[in-house]
Amino acid sequence: FAGYISQVLKNYTDHACDGDYVSLRCPHRTTISIQSSFYGRIVPSHQMCPSRYPHSYATLIKEDVACSVGTSLQKMLDECQDRRSCQFLVNSRLFGSDPCPGTGKYLIVWYKCRPNEYKSKVACEDDKLRLSCKKTMVIAIYSAIFGRTQGGSLECPYQNLGMPMIECQSATALQLMIKRCHGKRSCSIYASTYEFGDPCYPGIRKHLNVIYTC
Repeated sequence: FAGYISQVLKNYTDHACDGDYVSLRCPHRTTISIQSSFYGRIVPSHQMCPSRYPHSYATLIKEDVACSVGTSLQKMLDECQDRRSCQFLVNSRLFGSDPCPGTGKYLIVWYKCRPNEYKSKVACEDDKLRLSCKKTMVIAIYSAIFGRTQGGSLECPYQNLGMPMIECQSATALQLMIKRCHGKRSCSIYASTYEFGDPCYPGIRKHLNVIYTC
């Protein structure tokens, strides 16, 4: 179980050069959740993915090391999001137009493995959040947000009329929830600035949203 939990919480990174296959894979009962993606080149080829062109040609073409496409994240979401595994050949045609012809590029993908069955709980500011699992199971925290998200939370209506609708989130919410609840059968915590600090403007009503599995 501990091995499963560490795999679920781990941030995976995979990369592949042009002409190679990229392969993303998650353990049983989890699926791929793409966090971020990059396709292009921002380091010289002697550091990553050496040029496939003959040396004489490579010296004629100056390598572009400020080259990227804006479509890589959406492409990765289309190909891999919510699947157990995915594999495909990396080349510029996959991402639309080639941002730097003559320069060998690479793909880097950051992803997590999300449990297939997970629960979401919300507590409004100063309310208590309680998590629990059945007798033989323990809590595995997947994500935690304390603050205000752009869409807000239906359970905690936005009441600050005249205040700017700015997204603000605690940077320590996930670590704190893991420390309090991870691996336990039940736990409780107040959705308060005393626990999480105040990441927002004074007066903005916040909420705690936790995604977990048993």
